[in-house]
Amino acid sequence: MDILQEAAIFEEEKMSHMSMSDRVTASREAKRLILAINEIYKKTKDSQLMDTMKRLTEKKKKIEKRLKGRLTA
Repeated sequence: MDILQEAAIFEEEKMSHMSMSDRVTASREAKRLILAINEIYKKTKDSQLMDTMKRLTEKKKKIEKRLKGRLTA
């Protein structure tokens, strides 16, 4: 499967009601997709690839925020 198709599928997935292991897996998958797209971006400098990486990074940050949990004082 093409890396951009994988990224599109990942973006459409629902992230609610995930277990901790599902969140870890999703975070690693997002990282893998971002790095793979970045390699292509380095060669082509296509702005659509940059936009895709930004959307994936935003979703990855949300997942990681949930992994770390809420800090209490």
